[in-house]
Amino acid sequence: MVQVAVLAEQAQSCAQRLGIPQFDLYGAQVDETSVQVDHGEPRQVKASHRCSVTVRAWNDQGQVGVTSTTDVDEAGLELALQTAFEASRFGLREHAPQFSPEATLPIAQPCNDKGPLALAGDLLEQLVAAEKALLGSHPAIQGVPYNGLAQRQINRFYLNSHQALRQEEHTLASVFLYSKAEQEGRKPRSAGAMRVARSLDELDIQGCVQEAAEKLMSHLEYERIPSGKYTVVFSGEAFLSLLGAFSNVFNAQNILDNQSLSTPESLGKTIASPLLSVCDDALHPTNVGAISFDGEGTPTRRVPLITNGVLTHFLHSAGTAKRLGAQPTGHANIGAKVTVAAHYYHVFAGAPPESTYDLATAENVVWIDELQALHAGVKPLQGSFSLPFQGWWVRQGERISIEAATVAGDFLELLKSIFYVEPEPQVTPGGLCPRIWVADLSITGQ
Repeated sequence: MVQVAVLAEQAQSCAQRLGIPQFDLYGAQVDETSVQVDHGEPRQVKASHRCSVTVRAWNDQGQVGVTSTTDVDEAGLELALQTAFEASRFGLREHAPQFSPEATLPIAQPCNDKGPLALAGDLLEQLVAAEKALLGSHPAIQGVPYNGLAQRQINRFYLNSHQALRQEEHTLASVFLYSKAEQEGRKPRSAGAMRVARSLDELDIQGCVQEAAEKLMSHLEYERIPSGKYTVVFSGEAFLSLLGAFSNVFNAQNILDNQSLSTPESLGKTIASPLLSVCDDALHPTNVGAISFDGEGTPTRRVPLITNGVLTHFLHSAGTAKRLGAQPTGHANIGAKVTVAAHYYHVFAGAPPESTYDLATAENVVWIDELQALHAGVKPLQGSFSLPFQGWWVRQGERISIEAATVAGDFLELLKSIFYVEPEPQVTPGGLCPRIWVADLSITGQ
């Protein structure tokens, strides 16, 4: 594990020798083991140790140079600082990055949540058993072509020449199973599931097997759906994937770059149904990969993005916060350019609904479980989307798998068309979100 206090002393010493007035470092050390299987046999077993450090150095003119290194001994560190310092001559003069004003603030809730690490042989044994259970759950299931079980130990750190010093370490285990079924005279069908946890011991592999099997079996009998306007119910995972595809709505860097559906004047305006509230909360208890500081050393926190339909905050780095007269929110990623990204969405009901709805009694409703091809079917600057999906057509409470269809619409109009947010959330790797009911979306059957 990187000794950050020692690294800070070495960096300070190197900077003094090189005449560097200001510098910072952000890095991560990752130890990972992952396995894949194919019909009971190991297909891939990998173990890796990765270390990556981003180094920034400022000159007397306030320009900054950036480089990266995997060598964190004193010689490698000095070379990286020298390279970054030389590159600073070509750095921007206008809106040049600076230290976060919160990089030295105490962190109220440091994230050092580690579980025991398992041997690669144990990972293989667990995954072989999971694959066998999934294959045996129905005669039509012919294989699990995409599968994986992995564990990671991640050590993150940040330090700068103004005495900022951050470090945290956590572990993460994950499993995914994506199975395929074939029946004579029918189209092949597929479905999958994923689970994450702090360690292999806590990972719900059996629940992942059960979910993947149940989903796949529910898609064996399918029908075509007539094209038209439907009430659509998004699963938590599907709604979060759509929210992520249009995250430029909340992203201050995108807004300053004129690459967003929002403008600085959008704050305080109603952009969604009053039934919807959205926060970004890196420290939420259900977030297994919680982090307590970002790439600039700013502490992370709960940031309300939409409150009862009203856009209330943007996600900021130190630079975007300074330009827009706000506070950093702990969402910066440093590199050749500082970028901004969400951590972990928490979607929940805002204002209480006038009526409640239940899929068990729904009629002529489309239930979207998974959106596909987001890389191709989303136009983030126009706000439009047209996406194939996997889901069911619900009639009189009975769900019938949809053979093939796409859902299309405008994202901001979709937000305003929400008429029910269910109370029970779904925990996903990217956030916490219940099922979301939306009126009159276009469904095209194929």
